[in-house]
Amino acid sequence: MNKEDLKFNSKTIHGGQELEKGYGAIMPPIYQTSTFAQVTPGKHKGYAYARSANPTRTALENSLASIENGNYGLAFGSGLAAIDAIMKLFNPGDEILSNYDLYGGSFRLFKEVFEKYGLVFHFINMHDVETIENYITKNTKLIWMETPTNPMLNILDIKAITNIAKEHKLLVAVDNTFATPYLQRPIDLGADIVMHSATKYLGGHSDTVVGGIVVKEKELANKLYFIQNASGAVCGPMDSFLVLRGIKTLHVRMQRHCENTATIAKFLNQHPRVEKVYWPGFKDHPNHEIAKNQMKYFGGMVSFVPKEGDYNRAIEIIKKLSLFTLAESLGGVESLVGHPASMSHGSMPKEEREKIGIKDALIRVSVGIEDVQDLIKDLENALS
Repeated sequence: MNKEDLKFNSKTIHGGQELEKGYGAIMPPIYQTSTFAQVTPGKHKGYAYARSANPTRTALENSLASIENGNYGLAFGSGLAAIDAIMKLFNPGDEILSNYDLYGGSFRLFKEVFEKYGLVFHFINMHDVETIENYITKNTKLIWMETPTNPMLNILDIKAITNIAKEHKLLVAVDNTFATPYLQRPIDLGADIVMHSATKYLGGHSDTVVGGIVVKEKELANKLYFIQNASGAVCGPMDSFLVLRGIKTLHVRMQRHCENTATIAKFLNQHPRVEKVYWPGFKDHPNHEIAKNQMKYFGGMVSFVPKEGDYNRAIEIIKKLSLFTLAESLGGVESLVGHPASMSHGSMPKEEREKIGIKDALIRVSVGIEDVQDLIKDLENALS
């Protein structure tokens, strides 16, 4: 059977993978080495120096490409290292359109690092795709988007936006961290580049930091491979192994994440001490129908604002939680809670945060795969 013809749940386990050639190990070995023996200068078994390539990392990169329906995968030391590599495709004066409601780390990288080197970023509202063309100029090279967005969980129409980009010969990159390829596959919807913080759902166990990129076109892949090797922000073999292991259970974990989140979102929405819940599964959520069409389910994240909420009320609720752990990150098997205004988006100016709806009272929840009734009891206690 051709492994590329497998259904998604089989691809997570077998896609892009080969049995280890030495002894037939089911899992790729952790090649904990910095260099490889050469027969003569330049003649080797495909690997010379581990920054350029490592067999364990290659196995992960092949898996990433398979589950995203791309042809080429690249693994990095973090999600931001992956974004950094994408930005290095461009030259001073090039313009990039980005949704305004995006991860604070991405915003910081764009504004505080790459603007200094001449890239021009426009942070715009992409919810209404018809307005995007107003911002496209002769210097525009890329449309960057997150969907669902962090932490407001807004939904962008990937297919419609990529159609606009193709008309203007622009690249499209999608941060698919929140959705994962289990829920949506942007390349199938027309995107050129898919980026992951594989630290999150792909790894799934809060034990590693890795980033990933998947593309379909060879020319683009070669440019990114050059940047990956030249800049050297790669992940090590142990981290590659851990994410590869995590991917093998992605489909079963994501199913439970989504089921638990749906139950918790509905619980919060009916709670008398909750003012507003942000979750794409609600019919009144902006672009709910688009989420319904381009995603399999509605994801494992939910954000909410308590009634009469301010910073102090949000912190009071967070401190009373016991199963939900206050911590950075998301997407692990355990439930986490965060305060975006002071954590994930703390580097974003307050006026910019509030413009996109990140109030001081906003609480973001990464729903794990514990028993959902235990999670609801924990939330009930914290809200009381």
